Amino acid sequence: MAISERIDLLLGLAMACAIGHTPHIERLGVRGKRRQRCGDEWMMKRGFVAIVAMGLALSACAGIREHRGFVIDKEIADGLQVGVDNKDSVTKALGRPTFTGQFNPNDWYYVSRDTAQLAFRDPRVTEQTVLRLSFDAAGNLTQIDRSGKEQIASVDPVGDKTPTLGRKKSFFSELFGNIGSIAQPGLPGSQQQ
Repeated sequence: MAISERIDLLLGLAMACAIGHTPHIERLGVRGKRRQRCGDEWMMKRGFVAIVAMGLALSACAGIREHRGFVIDKEIADGLQVGVDNKDSVTKALGRPTFTGQFNPNDWYYVSRDTAQLAFRDPRVTEQTVLRLSFDAAGNLTQIDRSGKEQIASVDPVGDKTPTLGRKKSFFSELFGNIGSIAQPGLPGSQQQ
Protein backbone atom coordinates (compact mmCIF):
# COMPACT_ATOMS: atom_id res chain seq x y z
CA MET A 1 0.00 0.00 0.00
CA ALA A 2 1.41 3.39 -0.93
CA ILE A 3 1.76 6.19 1.56
CA SER A 4 -0.93 8.30 -0.07
CA GLU A 5 -3.35 5.34 0.11
CA ARG A 6 -2.58 4.87 3.79
CA ILE A 7 -3.14 8.57 4.48
CA ASP A 8 -6.45 8.49 2.60
CA LEU A 9 -7.48 5.39 4.55
CA LEU A 10 -6.60 6.99 7.91
CA LEU A 11 -8.39 10.24 7.00
CA GLY A 12 -11.45 8.30 5.94
CA LEU A 13 -11.41 6.33 9.18
CA ALA A 14 -11.01 9.51 11.23
CA MET A 15 -13.93 11.16 9.42
CA ALA A 16 -16.08 8.07 9.85
CA CYS A 17 -15.32 7.91 13.57
CA ALA A 18 -16.01 11.62 13.96
CA ILE A 19 -19.50 11.32 12.51
CA GLY A 20 -20.20 8.06 14.28
CA HIS A 21 -20.15 5.78 11.23
CA THR A 22 -17.84 2.80 11.74
CA PRO A 23 -17.19 0.90 8.53
CA HIS A 24 -15.42 -2.43 8.35
CA ILE A 25 -11.85 -2.07 7.19
CA GLU A 26 -10.06 -4.82 5.39
CA ARG A 27 -6.38 -5.20 5.99
CA LEU A 28 -3.76 -7.71 4.98
CA GLY A 29 -2.98 -10.01 7.83
CA VAL A 30 -0.31 -12.63 8.35
CA ARG A 31 0.78 -14.56 5.20
CA GLY A 32 -1.18 -12.31 2.86
CA LYS A 33 -4.63 -13.36 4.07
CA ARG A 34 -7.23 -10.69 4.32
CA ARG A 35 -8.77 -10.15 7.70
CA GLN A 36 -11.46 -7.77 8.73
CA ARG A 37 -11.11 -5.32 11.52
CA CYS A 38 -14.44 -4.22 12.82
CA GLY A 39 -15.08 -0.53 13.37
CA ASP A 40 -16.50 -1.35 16.80
CA GLU A 41 -12.97 -2.16 18.00
CA TRP A 42 -11.90 1.33 17.00
CA MET A 43 -14.87 2.83 18.80
CA MET A 44 -14.07 0.80 21.93
CA LYS A 45 -10.46 1.98 21.89
CA ARG A 46 -11.55 5.54 21.17
CA GLY A 47 -14.08 5.42 24.01
CA PHE A 48 -11.50 4.00 26.41
CA VAL A 49 -9.00 6.72 25.53
CA ALA A 50 -11.71 9.36 25.97
CA ILE A 51 -12.67 8.00 29.40
CA VAL A 52 -9.04 7.92 30.54
CA ALA A 53 -8.46 11.47 29.26
CA MET A 54 -11.60 12.75 31.01
CA GLY A 55 -10.57 11.00 34.23
CA LEU A 56 -7.16 12.64 34.16
CA ALA A 57 -8.65 16.03 33.35
CA LEU A 58 -11.21 15.82 36.14
CA SER A 59 -8.69 14.57 38.69
CA ALA A 60 -6.64 17.70 38.07
CA CYS A 61 -9.66 19.77 39.12
CA ALA A 62 -10.45 17.70 42.19
CA GLY A 63 -11.36 19.63 45.28
CA ILE A 64 -8.99 19.90 48.21
CA ARG A 65 -10.38 19.67 51.73
CA GLU A 66 -8.13 20.79 54.53
CA HIS A 67 -8.36 21.00 58.31
CA ARG A 68 -6.31 23.53 60.22
CA GLY A 69 -6.00 24.10 63.90
CA PHE A 70 -7.20 22.14 66.88
CA VAL A 71 -9.26 18.98 66.45
CA ILE A 72 -12.12 19.58 68.87
CA ASP A 73 -13.82 16.51 70.28
CA LYS A 74 -17.40 17.73 70.87
CA GLU A 75 -18.15 15.20 73.61
CA ILE A 76 -15.11 16.21 75.64
CA ALA A 77 -15.72 19.92 75.04
CA ASP A 78 -19.36 19.52 76.12
CA GLY A 79 -18.18 17.77 79.29
CA LEU A 80 -16.38 20.89 80.56
CA GLN A 81 -18.22 22.50 83.48
CA VAL A 82 -17.98 26.06 84.77
CA GLY A 83 -16.85 26.15 88.41
CA VAL A 84 -15.80 22.49 88.39
CA ASP A 85 -12.90 22.36 85.93
CA ASN A 86 -9.62 24.24 86.27
CA LYS A 87 -6.62 24.86 83.98
CA ASP A 88 -5.05 21.48 84.79
CA SER A 89 -8.20 19.46 84.07
CA VAL A 90 -8.82 21.39 80.84
CA THR A 91 -5.23 20.79 79.74
CA LYS A 92 -5.63 17.08 80.42
CA ALA A 93 -8.98 16.93 78.59
CA LEU A 94 -8.32 19.17 75.56
CA GLY A 95 -4.57 19.71 75.55
CA ARG A 96 -2.75 23.02 75.30
CA PRO A 97 -4.74 25.88 73.77
CA THR A 98 -4.17 27.13 70.24
CA PHE A 99 -3.31 30.50 71.77
CA THR A 100 -3.94 32.53 74.93
CA GLY A 101 -5.41 36.01 75.12
CA GLN A 102 -3.09 38.89 74.32
CA PHE A 103 -4.46 41.13 77.07
CA ASN A 104 -5.59 38.43 79.48
CA PRO A 105 -3.53 35.23 79.72
CA ASN A 106 -6.45 33.59 81.53
CA ASP A 107 -8.43 33.45 78.25
CA TRP A 108 -7.67 30.28 76.30
CA TYR A 109 -8.68 29.82 72.67
CA TYR A 110 -9.08 26.55 70.78
CA VAL A 111 -9.48 27.27 67.05
CA SER A 112 -10.53 24.77 64.40
CA ARG A 113 -11.14 25.52 60.71
CA ASP A 114 -12.13 23.37 57.73
CA THR A 115 -11.65 24.74 54.22
CA ALA A 116 -12.46 23.52 50.73
CA GLN A 117 -10.72 24.58 47.54
CA LEU A 118 -11.57 23.72 43.94
CA ALA A 119 -8.70 23.76 41.43
CA PHE A 120 -7.02 27.18 41.51
CA ARG A 121 -9.75 29.10 43.31
CA ASP A 122 -9.30 30.68 46.71
CA PRO A 123 -10.12 28.37 49.61
CA ARG A 124 -13.49 28.94 51.27
CA VAL A 125 -14.29 28.19 54.89
CA THR A 126 -16.79 25.37 55.27
CA GLU A 127 -16.73 25.14 59.06
CA GLN A 128 -15.03 27.05 61.85
CA THR A 129 -15.22 26.66 65.60
CA VAL A 130 -13.61 28.94 68.18
CA LEU A 131 -13.85 27.70 71.75
CA ARG A 132 -12.96 30.42 74.29
CA LEU A 133 -12.41 29.37 77.89
CA SER A 134 -12.02 32.02 80.59
CA PHE A 135 -10.41 31.33 83.95
CA ASP A 136 -10.29 33.38 87.13
CA ALA A 137 -7.10 34.31 89.00
CA ALA A 138 -7.18 30.99 90.90
CA GLY A 139 -7.32 29.03 87.62
CA ASN A 140 -10.96 27.90 87.83
CA LEU A 141 -13.11 27.83 84.68
CA THR A 142 -15.56 30.76 84.72
CA GLN A 143 -16.93 31.00 81.18
CA ILE A 144 -17.23 28.93 78.00
CA ASP A 145 -17.95 30.72 74.68
CA ARG A 146 -18.33 29.15 71.26
CA SER A 147 -18.49 30.88 67.93
CA GLY A 148 -18.58 29.64 64.38
CA LYS A 149 -17.91 30.97 60.94
CA GLU A 150 -20.45 33.77 61.39
CA GLN A 151 -17.61 35.72 63.05
CA ILE A 152 -15.46 35.72 59.92
CA ALA A 153 -15.02 39.20 58.49
CA SER A 154 -14.02 39.83 54.90
CA VAL A 155 -11.58 42.72 54.67
CA ASP A 156 -10.82 44.23 51.29
CA PRO A 157 -7.86 46.63 51.38
CA VAL A 158 -8.27 49.95 49.62
CA GLY A 159 -5.86 50.66 46.79
CA ASP A 160 -5.68 54.43 47.43
CA LYS A 161 -2.32 56.01 48.23
CA THR A 162 -1.67 58.26 51.20
CA PRO A 163 -0.22 61.57 50.04
CA THR A 164 3.09 62.51 51.64
CA LEU A 165 4.91 65.79 51.88
CA GLY A 166 7.96 66.39 49.79
CA ARG A 167 8.67 66.12 46.14
CA LYS A 168 8.29 63.16 43.92
CA LYS A 169 11.50 61.83 42.50
CA SER A 170 11.88 59.49 39.60
CA PHE A 171 13.83 56.27 39.80
CA PHE A 172 16.89 57.79 38.14
CA SER A 173 16.87 60.94 40.27
CA GLU A 174 16.77 58.72 43.37
CA LEU A 175 19.62 56.62 41.98
CA PHE A 176 21.89 59.39 40.75
CA GLY A 177 20.67 62.29 42.91
CA ASN A 178 23.41 62.00 45.52
CA ILE A 179 26.31 62.16 43.08
CA GLY A 180 28.46 65.15 43.95
CA SER A 181 26.63 66.00 47.17
CA ILE A 182 29.02 64.15 49.48
CA ALA A 183 31.80 66.73 49.21
CA GLN A 184 29.51 69.62 50.24
CA PRO A 185 30.36 71.16 53.59
CA GLY A 186 28.10 70.33 56.50
CA LEU A 187 27.06 66.89 55.25
CA PRO A 188 28.14 63.65 56.85
CA GLY A 189 31.31 62.36 55.26
CA SER A 190 32.70 65.79 54.42
CA GLN A 191 35.90 66.93 56.12
CA GLN A 192 35.77 70.11 58.15
CA GLN A 193 38.91 72.26 58.33
